[in-house]
Amino acid sequence: MTNLLRKIEDRSAHIGVVGLGYVGLPLAVEFARGGYKVTGIDLDAKKVAMINRGANYIQDVDSAVLKRLVKEGRLSATTDFSAVRTIDCISVCVPTPLSKTGDPDISFIISARDAILPHMKAPLLFVLESTTYPGSTNELIIPLLEERGFTVGTNVFVAFSPERVDPGNPRYNTKNTPKVVGGVTKSCTKLAAALYGSVLDTVIPVSSCTAAEMAKLLENTFRSINIGMVNEMAIMCKYLDVDVWEVIRAASSKPFGFMPFYPGPGLGGHCIPIDPLYLSWKMKTFDYKARFIELADEVNSSMPGHVVTLVADALNTRRRSVNGSKVLLLGMAYKKNIDDVRESPAFEVWEGLVKRGAKVAFHDPFVPRVRLDGGVAASKPLTKKALAASDCVVILADHSNVDYRFVVKHARLVVDTRNACKGIRSAKIVRL
Repeated sequence: MTNLLRKIEDRSAHIGVVGLGYVGLPLAVEFARGGYKVTGIDLDAKKVAMINRGANYIQDVDSAVLKRLVKEGRLSATTDFSAVRTIDCISVCVPTPLSKTGDPDISFIISARDAILPHMKAPLLFVLESTTYPGSTNELIIPLLEERGFTVGTNVFVAFSPERVDPGNPRYNTKNTPKVVGGVTKSCTKLAAALYGSVLDTVIPVSSCTAAEMAKLLENTFRSINIGMVNEMAIMCKYLDVDVWEVIRAASSKPFGFMPFYPGPGLGGHCIPIDPLYLSWKMKTFDYKARFIELADEVNSSMPGHVVTLVADALNTRRRSVNGSKVLLLGMAYKKNIDDVRESPAFEVWEGLVKRGAKVAFHDPFVPRVRLDGGVAASKPLTKKALAASDCVVILADHSNVDYRFVVKHARLVVDTRNACKGIRSAKIVRL
């Protein structure tokens, strides 16, 4: 441990990051900025080639910084896991989606683990960042290390440190977001905390990998449940003919005991729609039903269908049926000001409208094209003609660089699921 700690402290440690997506690439950049030599490993040859020529593909990464780090030899990428042979500390940042049956899909973790193991040398710090169910690090990593003759806490050090990436957040990024770290042993926690603490502003050590895993799930379960509650509140307000946005604004005036959450067309991204279900799945192994999680998932999953119904009802009041209507979706990203479409509810809204016979198109200044079951669709320019030709415009992501007064002025009908038209008075607007 002493030698590895010294290499971390003097920045001579060689850092590896497996998975160069929204989590891995920003982390690799921070390690390289901190003075380490960093090798990123990813099976996507296109991503690897882009990094090695200093080209950026992640919105939250500074392109100029990335290019400089590559030019200085601080950062490189490869598809070859044999690079692990020279690595002292490795962070695994691979995706953990849900399977079609709603169970955790840990195949990416297993594949990364199995590709790393043959090339590992002691001493080495192994940190898993991929969100997963409580107990995963102990169950998936430790046994195979021990089978290969490593002793955890002596010549190999294992920790879990959950990613906390919020794409497009202008205030918080990889460097200034507090980093939770939990190791298998005290020495594992100490090394992991030393590594992340050398490049990030704040590190929060916890007693175990499982505590760190659970902390991540609590964060996103908290959000999922509260969003589910306010989504149901929006539905109830619609029955009561009350403006849910006004209600939230009024409730937010209370200086204690209330935290505002906002309704929308459904959950998106790689965390909130997925992470709580990892915990729900794990609790089923104890014959325990996570009722809050499952109810929130039920409400949140129903929101795209609710939006489709809202569009149909709005068209019906104007003596139009969904069948044959032209609908323009504003925003395919799962939230404002980003290009991330993972788990975006916009796709379910699109599919629901198409099933009812609508002719659907989209505009998104951050997303030039999307892949659908029927092929690829390209973003249409947001012009007077395009707005006037649409029977209904549906706002699904409230991007800041869209002029919503222009939209309302030239559209025939606007269904606003994000309160993007706040402050605009018009009989054309139907709000969630």
